[in-house]
Amino acid sequence: MYPELAGKTAIVTGGSKGIGKGIAERFGKEKMNVVVDYLTDAEGAEETAQAIQKQGGKAVTVQADVSTETGIKSLIQTALDHFGSVDVLVNNAGFSEPAPSDELALETWQRVLDVNLTGAFIASREALSWMKANKVKGSILNISSVHQVIPKVENVHYGVTKGGLKMLTETLALEYAEQGIRINSIAPGTITTPGNPTQEQDAEEKEKTLQKIPMKKIGKPENIAAAAAWLVSGEAAYVTGTTLFVDGGMTLYPSQLF
Repeated sequence: MYPELAGKTAIVTGGSKGIGKGIAERFGKEKMNVVVDYLTDAEGAEETAQAIQKQGGKAVTVQADVSTETGIKSLIQTALDHFGSVDVLVNNAGFSEPAPSDELALETWQRVLDVNLTGAFIASREALSWMKANKVKGSILNISSVHQVIPKVENVHYGVTKGGLKMLTETLALEYAEQGIRINSIAPGTITTPGNPTQEQDAEEKEKTLQKIPMKKIGKPENIAAAAAWLVSGEAAYVTGTTLFVDGGMTLYPSQLF
């Protein structure tokens, strides 16, 4: 636990399920104020908010399309209206629609880029603008993937966005380090989430996945949440521009075909 996080305000995009939900709930344990963003899963977002409140934090849910400036501005404004500050931004929202690259529709390519990468840029820009104007030494955390370094077939759009997040993280970290604003990334490996459930449900598929993980176990959202809490805490005050891989060692096998 990190006592200095208590009372600080965090925005978590895609907070209704999976990794985003895990991070938001961990922030609740840290007694933080959390803006839980969702697009379609209002019920999941409300469950996240209730879990945060039960653990001593405060929470508000907001429906927002993070690929748009309007959606991002509504998240920032909600944080200010309810809690008066933006101390932490977690760019977690993201998705992929696998397809052979020669069949990948431009519309699908664009939507994945809009949500996964452009949305992270817009949110970072708005948060940085407010932090800079108000002299807040905040923290931005991008949720990337091992696929920022490991190519994955039929996921060229997803891989491009995660590679882009790496450079977004490093460029912004360099630009705002002197102002005390830290920007980092977490790159999860295989994590059991609603969007990635087959490894737990199908024994054969799970075994194939485990062969790619040196630790021979699949991660949980709580593993990512623990890393997130540390990275935005004072314990990581001298850490910026880095990607923390939370992957059970998966990136030790970069030549494998994923």
